[in-house]
Amino acid sequence: MQVVKVDIDTAAPLHPEASILIIYTGGTVGMVFDEKEQHLVPFNFSQITEHVPELRQFNYLLTVLSIEPAIDSSNVSVQDWLMLARLIEENYEKYDGFVVLHGTDTMAYSASAMSYLLENLQKSVIFTGAQVPIGRIRTDARENLITALQIAATKEQGRSVVPEVCIYFRNLLLRGNRSKKVESSHFDAFKSDNYPPLAETGIELDFSFESILPYPQQPFRVHHALNDKVAILKLFPGITAHVVQSILQAPGLQGLVLETFGSGNAPTVPWFLELLQEAIGRGILILNVSQCDEGRVDQGRYETSKYLLNMGVIGGADITTEAAISKLMYVLAHEELSHQERERLLQQNLRGEISL
Repeated sequence: MQVVKVDIDTAAPLHPEASILIIYTGGTVGMVFDEKEQHLVPFNFSQITEHVPELRQFNYLLTVLSIEPAIDSSNVSVQDWLMLARLIEENYEKYDGFVVLHGTDTMAYSASAMSYLLENLQKSVIFTGAQVPIGRIRTDARENLITALQIAATKEQGRSVVPEVCIYFRNLLLRGNRSKKVESSHFDAFKSDNYPPLAETGIELDFSFESILPYPQQPFRVHHALNDKVAILKLFPGITAHVVQSILQAPGLQGLVLETFGSGNAPTVPWFLELLQEAIGRGILILNVSQCDEGRVDQGRYETSKYLLNMGVIGGADITTEAAISKLMYVLAHEELSHQERERLLQQNLRGEISL
């Protein structure tokens, strides 16, 4: 894997409004249709103004770092997240904001992971992508890219207006660790049910300042480790002891996201509770997340979740599965912390991912 740097020739004068680094990881947004080969291929970012001529009107300095070969979002790995965090760290002082072009399928996972890796973020890191390749007539790529750049460049009194990791898609700016992909065939691919949009775009950019994270007072810090010894167990009626056991007793498992029913409810049959209790006894951290898109886990509200609370399962409040799995990876990577300290960290609102 290599990183190729491309400077985009815009109309930026000697004193531009902002300098933005675009990081292209892969995905539909950076694809064009090759008439000869009859399939989609990554396009050359040195020619991006041919596909998005509006960029020439920007009063910005734009640079692209293109990951080669491009990463299909279905193949995104923990190492890719750490690489992306390093790229932002290495270029943090050089640019006013960052736009990450990424495939939509796992964008919410990547944005969530980046929110934990980038602590005390003071600049915008905007993930965006497209449902239709940039070379097509009815593409959503141009509008998504142009507006993501505008948001990343927006400052007030010299400070970034949105100092956090976000996803911009189809007129909505969403907190990255509150987002999930909900559409595969329409342009409004992402939603954030448990938290309002940070901005909505129409004729103007309309920011919801009360929803945006406060500007951090502590120095920016990048974390360089994630622990991938985690799993997700989605409950369903009729789930068997063999299935649950195969996951809970997976070699090396240290953390589990347990997708439960409703407000955090789960079966109360003895074999299920015994398997959970045995796993907790071995030091496995279990984070309870609701399968519902809206609402929150409230362990103990019903008898079917009281057992989980009493045995030490950690309530995930209104966190998404995407944010929960990367939060587990982040917390487990802090090997200097005790088991109790990790439990407390999982219950804290670290980057705006839960409402306490």
